[in-house]
Amino acid sequence: CLRTKADPEAYLQRAKLLAQALEEHGWDGNWYLRAYYDSGSRLGSSENNECRIDSIAQSWAVLSEAADPQRAAQAMTSVERLLVREADQLILLLAPPFDKTTRDPGYIQGYPPGVRENGGQYTHAAIWATWAFAKLGQGEQAGRLFRLLNPITHTDTPEKMRRYMVEPYGIAADIYSQAPMIGTGGWTAYTGSAGWMYRLGIEAILGISRLGDGLKIDPCIPGNWPGFKADYCFGTTHYKISVENPTGICRGVRQVWLDGNLLPGNLVALVKDEKPHEVRVVMG
Repeated sequence: CLRTKADPEAYLQRAKLLAQALEEHGWDGNWYLRAYYDSGSRLGSSENNECRIDSIAQSWAVLSEAADPQRAAQAMTSVERLLVREADQLILLLAPPFDKTTRDPGYIQGYPPGVRENGGQYTHAAIWATWAFAKLGQGEQAGRLFRLLNPITHTDTPEKMRRYMVEPYGIAADIYSQAPMIGTGGWTAYTGSAGWMYRLGIEAILGISRLGDGLKIDPCIPGNWPGFKADYCFGTTHYKISVENPTGICRGVRQVWLDGNLLPGNLVALVKDEKPHEVRVVMG
């Protein structure tokens, strides 16, 4: 049994054993399985006719840092190949949808094929997938998928508006993927994916994240971005952040300056002195 919370070793050992079991029993060859049925049959496997691949297992293989790094990267390549439908502006949760399977995957099959979790874009999962690409340092993919998720890009023409049918200023919890409803959004006012989308842009792509009383800056952006500027308020103290990308890379910080002083790393100490501060970040 596990010992007290003061001793992390038991938990670390349990996590290590779990990771080993996942690699031994959860890898399908090009991506990770979604689950096993009680019968021992696989779900989310290349041998399945429905739900051959599920994005959540692949994204969290990266985000959890529990998976073998090479396998996790391969799994995300499979996500891009099999679940990203750029022409339809969709990042699917799984494919193909459940329709005629005799096994019961749970309530998810209560939705028609292509609706919500049953093979549509379930936006929570789509954001996690985009975040996983950013965590891998793939700024081009992260930027491209962020644009696919952005509701403005679903409504920037009359034709797209008639297809999307929901607000252009809010995140849709899901977008349908099967005819005749391809591209139609749903549940715009009732979704936690709006908060995840905000964090994706700020923390994963712009790379601005709070760590205690410090601000870590580690962008993952498309290589053609020359940089960006951001304002961060720590209470009543204002930090003006300027990020420069002179060599056109996606990830990598060469220098961080605070008020003209070069810092030893990319963590900016935050102080509540009610004074303006200048942060200059040079990627490279």
